[in-house]
Amino acid sequence: MKLALGPLARTDSVKVTVALPFTLKEELDKYAEVHSAAWGQKVEAADLIPHMLAQFLSKDRQYKRTIREKRPSRSA
Repeated sequence: MKLALGPLARTDSVKVTVALPFTLKEELDKYAEVHSAAWGQKVEAADLIPHMLAQFLSKDRQYKRTIREKRPSRSA
């Protein structure tokens, strides 16, 4: 099985509280079950969210392009 989200790396974290629609939470719980089975390690939906968001941001080409364009230029 090839999931978009691979094994989870340990990271330092900051707590953020969000409200999710019930249906989205259900889908996250289902994904956590599939991810747990695929990688042989029990994981909760809440533990997946930071990794999913990081992956989403890393794959968003327009976001990356915009950030790159706004970066101040280096002057010698």
